[in-house]
Amino acid sequence: MSWKVTLKVSQSKKSVKSKKQTKRKRLSREEREKQIISEAVRYFSEVGFGGQTRELARRLGISQSLLFRYFPTKDDIIKRVYEEVYLSRWKPEWETLLSDRSRPLSDRLNQFYHEYTAAIFEFEWVRILVFSGIKGVTLYQQYIELVHDKILDRICTELRATHNLPDPGKVPLTERETDLAWNFHGGIFYIAIRKFIYGSETREDFTAAIEDSISVFLAGVPSVFKSILKK
Repeated sequence: MSWKVTLKVSQSKKSVKSKKQTKRKRLSREEREKQIISEAVRYFSEVGFGGQTRELARRLGISQSLLFRYFPTKDDIIKRVYEEVYLSRWKPEWETLLSDRSRPLSDRLNQFYHEYTAAIFEFEWVRILVFSGIKGVTLYQQYIELVHDKILDRICTELRATHNLPDPGKVPLTERETDLAWNFHGGIFYIAIRKFIYGSETREDFTAAIEDSISVFLAGVPSVFKSILKK
């Protein structure tokens, strides 16, 4: 009889302990969504957007049906990943910085690209962007449009203003001008490709490389802009 009583007490304690553990693991909806997206960022950066939601759920330690209670479709998860990885890191003040004509353009570009690369030169950010481009995920096109509208157009506009060339409001920017800005911007981003995709870059500090790219761009591009606008 004593043994049975002891067993019941022991089982009762285990039951109470189990309930406490379950209670501790219960998350609010906001916390669970944050947990899912955080793991989704890691998961998709490792395997690409071909990764299955079943595997994502397994890594989270939850059922796929529970995952879909928070995000009904895979596209919903990808959309939130885009917001987390890209939109949350974009600073509206960068647009003001690039357009601030009280400062030399070289100063503005150096500050912008040092801050911008500090925000994006990360494993998850770079790999998710590359995977989304390969897979044709909509978020890639959205980000390309953001770069074009908020960075490249401004750089081209400020280059014209610095060298007394026609304002884009009067003479629209040409494809060739935008191509030059893309080549410059892409060259800086390629540092991150070498580091996080190819694994051939071991440096952590790219300050000098970024400054050199800006110097070369500003030294050579104005004359090309002038020749383009003469035609």
